[in-house]
Amino acid sequence: MHNDDHQKRRRPAWRKSSHSGGNNGSCVEFDMNNYGKVRDSKDPDGPVLDFTPQALSSFATAAGSGYFDTAFAEHFGSL
Repeated sequence: MHNDDHQKRRRPAWRKSSHSGGNNGSCVEFDMNNYGKVRDSKDPDGPVLDFTPQALSSFATAAGSGYFDTAFAEHFGSL
């Protein structure tokens, strides 16, 4: 059930995570005008992930807990 207001997207307003530091390291940006849109700050022309509110909350919780660091190491080993 979508209405026209939800289907219209506003011009993106990307904001980099406050945890990115100042060294242009790996980081994500969030679109502050279109909730749920996330992209790689090093690749602004690359793909954009579009999360539902619940999925974005789960993603942010997992990332903040270090889950992806552990899952990556378990799957790929140390690089």
